[in-house]
Amino acid sequence: MKISGWLNEALKYISEAVARIFGPDDDAYPNTGVQPYEGDPYTNWKDAS
Repeated sequence: MKISGWLNEALKYISEAVARIFGPDDDAYPNTGVQPYEGDPYTNWKDAS
């Protein structure tokens, strides 16, 4: 009885992980698209050689 309970819990744990990995996204990121970099490069660095 303990083995079947442990096996059921293990299968539930694994199936929930698989469902989370392969399920639909639940992220709340805004749909802004690609944002180009518009800054200036840093020019005050010294050569390491």
